[in-house]
Amino acid sequence: MVKGIALSVSASVLFAVMYYYTSLLEPLSGVEIYGWRMLLTVPCMTVFMLVSGEWKRAVEIVRRLRAEPILIAGLLASSALLGVQLWLFMWAPLNGHSLDVSLGYFLLPLTMVLTGRIVYGERLSYLQKVAVFLASLGVLNELYQVGSFSWATLLVTLGYPVYFILRKRIQADNLGGLWLDMTLMLPVAAWFVQSGAQGFGVFDQHPWLSLLIPLLGLISASALVVYIIASRLLPFSLFGLLSYVEPVLLLGVALILGESIKAGEWLTYIPIWLAVVVLVYEGFKHLVRQRKP
Repeated sequence: MVKGIALSVSASVLFAVMYYYTSLLEPLSGVEIYGWRMLLTVPCMTVFMLVSGEWKRAVEIVRRLRAEPILIAGLLASSALLGVQLWLFMWAPLNGHSLDVSLGYFLLPLTMVLTGRIVYGERLSYLQKVAVFLASLGVLNELYQVGSFSWATLLVTLGYPVYFILRKRIQADNLGGLWLDMTLMLPVAAWFVQSGAQGFGVFDQHPWLSLLIPLLGLISASALVVYIIASRLLPFSLFGLLSYVEPVLLLGVALILGESIKAGEWLTYIPIWLAVVVLVYEGFKHLVRQRKP
């Protein structure tokens, strides 16, 4: 249990480090960084799957393609949905949208709760209703202040639920499906790198990047592998609770990078943070109840 908690927190720290790390990779653009991340992460993930025995998951999905040709469209759509999220994660810190993305990750657990209610008919508990109400106050304040949420915030909060619904629908919600999603991104990733201002000759033009870019791949692959291992060592509810560590760290990175929460935005953030606290409290109650004899 302790090992699983340590690994989960470590994964969140590594994702936050990667979020900040993009600011060190000038003169690369966000799309070039995304491209390099994919090109370096997929081989590392492939090795992990071969060693851990998870390769069979990907093989099972590929075998289904013969009997279910429509699955190709589902896999392409799933890969595109995830690819946009991974691109945004690399692009936002360089373009003044770090806070918007961190807010999206704070709202994501709440949109997932609502997705479960609307799409799958799951009932909301009393505390979940309280959390939704608190988050709604933050949403209303944001709408009052600026008329809408940032597109980056909406992309995270609405894009991920659609991605998870699709993966479940095509029965690819496992590590094999994730590997296929990332592998299908490789042609686009290579094109992003090649068509960028630096291209594949970036190491000749900027020698210091010959160390920094491979390190990006190492951080990305390590974060993913540690995250996967932690998910296997922890009860689902506790693993879900620990996922809240990441948006807190992303918020810290956004502030370090020079973004700030404006006076009128505090009434957006505080109710949403309180909603997250309510969900964490409910999760701990559920976890304690499960552990009682």
